[in-house]
Amino acid sequence: MQLNLKNPLLFFDIESTGLKIATDRIVELSAVKVFPNGDQEIKTRRINPTIPISPEAQAIHGISNEDVAGCPTFKEVAKSLANWMSGCDFAGYNSLKFDIPMLAEEFIRAGVEFDFRKRKIVDVQNIFHKMEQRTLSAAYQFYCGKTLENAHSAEADTLATYEVLMAQLDKYVDLKNDVQFLADFSAKNRNLDYAGAIILNEDDLPVFNFGKHKGKSVESVLTKEDPNYYSWMMSKDFTLDTKKVLTELKLKFNPNSRLL
Repeated sequence: MQLNLKNPLLFFDIESTGLKIATDRIVELSAVKVFPNGDQEIKTRRINPTIPISPEAQAIHGISNEDVAGCPTFKEVAKSLANWMSGCDFAGYNSLKFDIPMLAEEFIRAGVEFDFRKRKIVDVQNIFHKMEQRTLSAAYQFYCGKTLENAHSAEADTLATYEVLMAQLDKYVDLKNDVQFLADFSAKNRNLDYAGAIILNEDDLPVFNFGKHKGKSVESVLTKEDPNYYSWMMSKDFTLDTKKVLTELKLKFNPNSRLL
């Protein structure tokens, strides 16, 4: 089977210094760009994160501080990476929760504009969990009948994710070979920020998706119930993208308000 594509579909996976979107950094990125005609282009690059790799992360992906010491920083490759990714839709495994937010944060930090919200995003893990409830290694075994060698290597995980999606399309007649359908099907929440701290509710209103104000209207909290909540969020370890979205909403709901 060949994917039915209008735009190139970029399957990608990252390895990082840790799991905190706001403070950790990318150490390896691998991507498979699948073109509408079925051609593929694979790129893998290691990145100097400029901060130490946690022992827990190194134990998973096997990349040490010494391995990336001489590699370029993300800021040095951000512009060329953004150009290469331009015009693509995206696919990954757990990408909506981790890889997309992490990559978006790196672009913001590097001062390079790249808006994933304008692209379709297919999360193969969410399709898998809705159908079977498993991990990537189990998904690869279940759908492809293969053992995933070098799990947690960015390139191995990326190629496995591509194969799993193709196998899912073969297996489930309800899945349409259409990126927009797959993006909608694999979405969990309608996030306004990549980290999912602010989402749209069933009435298309921005609401907080965490903490003491979970489920409450952002407008109501910031303008009536708890105006200091904005300052509190801006002072904490939320992602730069979350703070950017929150600021845009604050100015929308109260254009004359002071930010800090």
